[in-house]
Amino acid sequence: MSPTLPAKLLQNLAPWRNAPAWHIAFSGGLDSTVLLHLLASLANTETLPPLSAIHIHHGLQAAADAWPSHCQAVCDELGVPLRVAHVHVQSGASLERAARDARYRAFAEVTGAGQVMLTGQHRDDQAETLLFRLLRGAGVRGLAAMPVHRPLADGHLVRPLLDASRAELEAYAQQHQLTWIQDPSNADSRFSRNYLRHRVVPVLAERWPQAVASLARTAEHLSEAQGLLDELALMDLRAADQPSAFPWLCLPSLALAPLRELSDARQSNALRHWLNPLTRLPDSDHWASWYSLRDAKADAQPQWGLADGQLHRCGERIWWLPSTWSEFSDASVSWSQPQNPLELPGNGQLRFVGKAPAGPLVIRYRQGGEIIDVPGRGRRDLKRLLNECGLPGFMRGRLPLLYQGEQLLAVPSLAGLGVTSPGDWQLHWMPQTCDQGLS
Repeated sequence: MSPTLPAKLLQNLAPWRNAPAWHIAFSGGLDSTVLLHLLASLANTETLPPLSAIHIHHGLQAAADAWPSHCQAVCDELGVPLRVAHVHVQSGASLERAARDARYRAFAEVTGAGQVMLTGQHRDDQAETLLFRLLRGAGVRGLAAMPVHRPLADGHLVRPLLDASRAELEAYAQQHQLTWIQDPSNADSRFSRNYLRHRVVPVLAERWPQAVASLARTAEHLSEAQGLLDELALMDLRAADQPSAFPWLCLPSLALAPLRELSDARQSNALRHWLNPLTRLPDSDHWASWYSLRDAKADAQPQWGLADGQLHRCGERIWWLPSTWSEFSDASVSWSQPQNPLELPGNGQLRFVGKAPAGPLVIRYRQGGEIIDVPGRGRRDLKRLLNECGLPGFMRGRLPLLYQGEQLLAVPSLAGLGVTSPGDWQLHWMPQTCDQGLS
């Protein structure tokens, strides 16, 4: 055992010593058992945030049914509260990934504002992650492997043992006579990471004894490189983050002209940084769609479908539309006794400013061929007015139109059409906000 393991752990956790709480992801295996024991022991001599543990029951194997009771006994002995969370692992191509996704969703639900979720991954895990992603053809961000820290819900995910080896953890566990769970699935080489751990890494270490440490160090170098790429992306995005002509439209967007001035590599870097919190990123083969979108004619209004939404180009601007964007009803809504505001299913609210017009009113959506009276300009085609103001095409089907009988009476003033109402009132539209699921 390295005598510096507790000291290294405290040093690595120094930035979060004032957090409201520390949660320990406790599988009952070697890594998390050592982490839990280290923290519970340090809490006897150091002032630490309140400690608690969470055990995730995936329900994937019969042996796992006995693990919560083992974890409870360990936590009781150490005086650490334990929560057991049962999760549903969705079936799919990769059981490993599905289990991981379910696990981290549970972690996010537990982690409150400013709180920290601590996991026990170590240096050997980091080396295996680098190899795994290298074989998948990952870019710099992926090859940076597991970060020591990343945001999780409104708190933080921290891996404080990434600079410790598996051998150090085993030595600590043996010295303190710790018992831990041996997960049978960890020996199953059908899983990619297990194959690397049991069949590939030992062969590499036999020829290069420092292979694991060297791979982990490479991941650190790549993490630094990714940090520099992120700084460059922020510089480039700052130039493209110009206000749109529709400030009421609460969707992420960028001006295209500043992006055009960059090299293809810098465009890709900036867009990856911008899209990263919005969607799962495409692989390199799919980036040709970005160039098609960028180089399309100005009136083409192309779009690029991604995993969690679509990137639209309207004129010289690109807009991000999440998958939830299409979740609205375009059915007519009667407004017989105009109340303020009127809720539009999945499409925000409408309200009158001033006295509402008399008579039964109906909200409809565009079908094509609409004509509206424009004071001082006569009867005008709505499509032409929309083209004049440059309203993005993806908004036009959501534009609520106020009808009195069969007459198109008004369109919302927010649309930027420059159309005034035929009376001493205005129709205001408050579309879905970002907080309501549109970003």
